[in-house]
Amino acid sequence: MIHLELSWQQAAGAAAGLAIATVALRAARKPRLASAAVFTQETALVIGLFALWQYAGSFSVMGPGGALSRARWIWHFERAVHLPSETAIQRFFLPHPLLIQFFNLYYDVLHFPVLIATLIWLFVWHRGRYGPWRTTLGVFTGISLLVQFIPVAPPRMLPGTGLVDTAVLYHQSVYSNATGFDPDQLSAMPAVHVGWAILVAIALITTTRSRWRWLAVLYPAMTTLAVIVTANHFWLDGIAAAVILVVVLAAQSLVRHLTAARAPRPAEAEPATTTADETMAAHRR
Repeated sequence: MIHLELSWQQAAGAAAGLAIATVALRAARKPRLASAAVFTQETALVIGLFALWQYAGSFSVMGPGGALSRARWIWHFERAVHLPSETAIQRFFLPHPLLIQFFNLYYDVLHFPVLIATLIWLFVWHRGRYGPWRTTLGVFTGISLLVQFIPVAPPRMLPGTGLVDTAVLYHQSVYSNATGFDPDQLSAMPAVHVGWAILVAIALITTTRSRWRWLAVLYPAMTTLAVIVTANHFWLDGIAAAVILVVVLAAQSLVRHLTAARAPRPAEAEPATTTADETMAAHRR
């Protein structure tokens, strides 16, 4: 399978190239190039963040030995709270090879292009909304990276669940066509793909006023279905990503309210002073 997603080396190289272009554009000191410099700067930041996410996936603060036990704990916890079985959902789709291959491709290539397209749309047509969402993306991804330093195996690696590694089954794996442990695969918690999809949907819904904007909720719904059908994530991985995103958005809202409360208010207009002549004129009337 041709891997269409950038590796961390490719992403880092692209980010470095865009950063150099930004410096060159700013050094030109031409007003008409200022917008281009801002665009290349923001693109370098986002792609650099993606490179960091890709790179950090191969590291952990704990050994990979506990990745399976943590995945097993998640599996049993989901059964205890009666979440739908990932195995049952996957088995519903397994008899349909084209759907499975579609979900494999969806999981592999769609999330980052859609995220970039959304940021470009915000930057070009809704510049005032771009900054807060860029910050949301950075903080959410950074927190997710910290959580992912604790390795958790994806459900496709967990024995006894009946789940199938659909990417290996159809030779579409972005890692290899053989099962086994790879440090890059032990960062299932949280499901960053799901978090990014929710972020995109909220950004679209809150920015536009079209009656069709609510169709954006289909994107995180489809993304969640894709990560479940391909056995790349548990339900709890997606729930954790959603919780992190909600906390980030709530914290940003709180900061904005505190900043607005501390901002100096415009001085109230002082009441006009009535002169003596005006007072006498009023008495005469």
